Amino acid sequence: MSRPAPAAEVWPGKAYPLGANYDGLGTNFAVFSEAAERVELCLFDADGVETRVTLPEVDGFIWHGYLPSAEPGQRYGYRMHGPYDPTNGYRCNPNKLLLDPYAKAIDGQFDWQQSLFGYDFGDPDSRNDGDSAAAMPKCVVINPFFDWGVDRPPQREYANSVIYEAHIKGLTQTHPDIPEEIRGTYSAIAHPAIIDHLNALGATAIELMPVHHFANDAVLIERGLSNYWGYNTIGFFAPDSKYAASTTPGGQVQEFKAMVRALHQAGIEVILDVVYNHTAEGNHLGPTLSFRGIDNPAYYRLVDDDKRYYMDYTGTGNSLNVSHPHSLQLIMDSLRYWVSEMRVDGFRFDLAAALAREFYDVDRLATFFELVQQDPIVSQVKLIAEPWDVGPGGYQVGNFPPQWTEWNGKFRDTVRDFWRGEDASLGEFAYRISGSADLYEATARRPVASINFVTAHDGFTLRDLVSYNDKHNEANGEDNNDGESHNRSWNCGVEGPSTDPEINELRSRQQRNFLTTLLLSQGVPMICHGDEVGRTQGGNNNGYCQDNGITWVDWENADTQLLHFTAAVTALRAAHPVFRRKRFFTGRPVRRRGSAGLPDITWFRPDGTEMSDEDWDSGFGKSVTVYLNGQGIPDLDARGRRVTDDSFVMCFNAHHEPSEFVLPAAEFGAAWQPVVDTAAGPGEVTEAAAVKAAEALRIQARAMVVLRACE
Repeated sequence: MSRPAPAAEVWPGKAYPLGANYDGLGTNFAVFSEAAERVELCLFDADGVETRVTLPEVDGFIWHGYLPSAEPGQRYGYRMHGPYDPTNGYRCNPNKLLLDPYAKAIDGQFDWQQSLFGYDFGDPDSRNDGDSAAAMPKCVVINPFFDWGVDRPPQREYANSVIYEAHIKGLTQTHPDIPEEIRGTYSAIAHPAIIDHLNALGATAIELMPVHHFANDAVLIERGLSNYWGYNTIGFFAPDSKYAASTTPGGQVQEFKAMVRALHQAGIEVILDVVYNHTAEGNHLGPTLSFRGIDNPAYYRLVDDDKRYYMDYTGTGNSLNVSHPHSLQLIMDSLRYWVSEMRVDGFRFDLAAALAREFYDVDRLATFFELVQQDPIVSQVKLIAEPWDVGPGGYQVGNFPPQWTEWNGKFRDTVRDFWRGEDASLGEFAYRISGSADLYEATARRPVASINFVTAHDGFTLRDLVSYNDKHNEANGEDNNDGESHNRSWNCGVEGPSTDPEINELRSRQQRNFLTTLLLSQGVPMICHGDEVGRTQGGNNNGYCQDNGITWVDWENADTQLLHFTAAVTALRAAHPVFRRKRFFTGRPVRRRGSAGLPDITWFRPDGTEMSDEDWDSGFGKSVTVYLNGQGIPDLDARGRRVTDDSFVMCFNAHHEPSEFVLPAAEFGAAWQPVVDTAAGPGEVTEAAAVKAAEALRIQARAMVVLRACE
């Protein structure tokens, strides 16, 4: 139902800031649309009764008005009066209630029915005038005030960071120490059980999978599934209410802020996985929910010769139009809001290459990157790119601007290949564990530009990586055709669960190999949630639609021995700056003993001789030793003094048989104390005796040993 509102209830208001902004006395509403000829603000009471108010002013295509009666909790949306001409890109239809692109909170879910679509099913070129209000969630005016207390962001340097990628519900839904009523919510992430786990593990930042309000796809709902991952954003300012324990409209904002405050108090940064490359409205057959009905050609990349259709560099049906100033403003305003008001510490940009397609090709000088660099707020937080999209030339690892770090897909692929025993990966392996200078040094970046990972939400878990050769995605209902088929995985001899103790021991060792390599490589390590406790998805490598036990961390059956091992290696990394250098290795001497200089890094063959150029391409490329010189690390402490550390040797044996490794000569160190041996035992690091210089050390098949210099 709707009714007219007295004209006296709305004042002219201001064109800035966009969105609904409560100032303690009333609320200013402002929305951009170059396409609209008239804009109605629609207010909804608790019974769903709609009151329409025509926004009285427009400045520079910003329609605005001030309502002194609108308070926090007020639900609202917009209707756009303007051209409906899909061939030329316009899809205004006042019968469709639209979400405010700047809404700070959204209440309710989509009821997937005909009225949400601008055409009649079966006839894409038709026009549907059904009123969608009853099927739409509503925007909510929020109370912007929050008691942050003495909150101070941890502001950890990249070099000292260990990132923990997590899904809010997947991490907390089955945890026995979290009250059932808050499991799967922001409050659960803030619970001491999760914070204590992160601190014990040594994680310094939690990277949350998408929390921007997203839509569950109708096709998944019909199959009894859901868009569990959340890469289907429809509200770039709104924390999703599906992750809120609070049932008060807008209460999710306060709850999210409380989560950030609690994590900051524990010294943990909050990084958001953000999806600015596309929206939930999909292609020309998708629903009209917000951007499409407000100003379709401004917000989306349309096909030049027929603007009924959308350019799709994301595989989701549409791509945000980053060549339009108001789309760019939306992204920058959103980023700034999450830093300034919600106090997050950084962002991981999904399919970030799509944001660099200002015209067609990926361009590292695109306007988006210029805006980020010039922004005094956004430029100061962690900026992590997923450096690829599905468009032509979309794989851009190593090609982002100096201010950015990147998910290093080459690290993932190379480390997986090395430990599964692939041939001819040794030289590539050396590049990856030493910081990927070949990718980042030429663009004035440092080792921390590489966000190293072996697994992430997309793909096998670590346990499944060593348990399955093939994907098993039958539960997704797509005949196992979805998900990546080339996983660089190895099942250790049996597909899936095994009762063979030798196979299970090998799988455990391989998990320790991967985690140790990840945590002690130069760059910034990222652990996927649950890998430290042996989480499995039963071979499903595309859990995007599985909001159930397939994807949730099974805390009851957690591998506590693996957790203790991982925490010990993380602690080793934290204690020794030689594993987290801020500058690339040079190979030049950094200290002297008599007249001899020792390089900052040296590579050795298993027989103890230094690697030659020919050796990198030889047939023994499954074993290598690396010496890390801890003296004179090119870093400074808080007083400006040069940092020194212990020196270390790491021996990698990816052979299927044990191997003898001769340790470096005495000039590198008189003796070496093993501190990590991935073959030592399920929950152990090692307690082995010291080994003298130039002596042989037997290393088990598919294992690695880390040794510290001792005099």
